[in-house]
Amino acid sequence: MIRVKRIYEAARKEDGYRVLVDRLWPRGVSKQQAHVQLWLKDIAPSDALRKWFAHDPKKWAEFQRRYGKELAGKKNLLEQVERLEREHLAVTLLYSAKDEEHNQAVALARFLKGAPRS
Repeated sequence: MIRVKRIYEAARKEDGYRVLVDRLWPRGVSKQQAHVQLWLKDIAPSDALRKWFAHDPKKWAEFQRRYGKELAGKKNLLEQVERLEREHLAVTLLYSAKDEEHNQAVALARFLKGAPRS
């Protein structure tokens, strides 16, 4: 099971394996507070795409398309997340954006759910 959660929310047992998918470490959160087991910053959108998107909901559909193209070239990282899901049953993708509907963790979770499993 892939879940998505804002890193500023308290860690819970049902989160399972916690993976931060932001390229930059979230402000105001210590590594101890975050309870992150893996920081997978290379799976995050490129800096250019992140800056272009700027969390503008009007760009959401195009962001998902462009990010999907980037993700298609990161097969080993996608497989790593899928392997973690098989091993731990639950993986929570953590993000820091204020917008809970339009962020890379939501887009990544959707991509993973639609990606063929190996």
